Amino acid sequence: MRIRKQGIIFFLFGWISMVSTVIQAQDSDFGNWWIYFGNVKINERFNWHHEVQYRNYNFIGDTEQLLLRTGIGYNLTANNNNLLMGYGFIHSEPYISGTENKTKTTEHRIYQQFITRQAFGRTSLQHRYRFEQRFIGDDVRMRLRYFLGLNVALNQKAMMDKTLYLSAYNEIFINTKMEYFDRNRFYAGLGYRFNPLLRAELGWLRQSLRASFRDQANVIVFASF
Repeated sequence: MRIRKQGIIFFLFGWISMVSTVIQAQDSDFGNWWIYFGNVKINERFNWHHEVQYRNYNFIGDTEQLLLRTGIGYNLTANNNNLLMGYGFIHSEPYISGTENKTKTTEHRIYQQFITRQAFGRTSLQHRYRFEQRFIGDDVRMRLRYFLGLNVALNQKAMMDKTLYLSAYNEIFINTKMEYFDRNRFYAGLGYRFNPLLRAELGWLRQSLRASFRDQANVIVFASF
């Protein structure tokens, strides 16, 4: 019980520290992403995925991007090996290079993905393979993504209720045309699983582009229904 209480205190302290750091960095290049991932189990095979991501150039108020994504998945095996097809709506407000002015773009995205998971005691792995068809105005682009995620339970022997855990992932984005390299994302964070239906993470993400990079503080909530 003492370990569990310490885990909750550590998680809350980390959350407060992260928010304080981001507030102090509002005038810098350190941004913030607020993320919600939801999953509804329709039956033993089918699920409905939905998510909202609100991305800021600073802590909050200077919108970089609003992403809404949804999809219907099918498990090839019991609770694993999920095939999913979905749609995403992306509203972006990038700065015009060398100015303080913004432009606005809207993207409609269709995607297909496959997710497989493995667990080894305290450690769990997730592989995600995604293919995207992106419609931005009159432009049509296609992109491949590979995501490798890792969770390690800290205060339990496996991922279960009241578990404090470390989380990390790397995701690479590859265009189907020149330039092939689009971006890479590396993330590391601290999470807490409250119960089978709810967990949350606080973390840091570095997004590397062709000639630059950006750091983001991530606040992520995962919910299952």
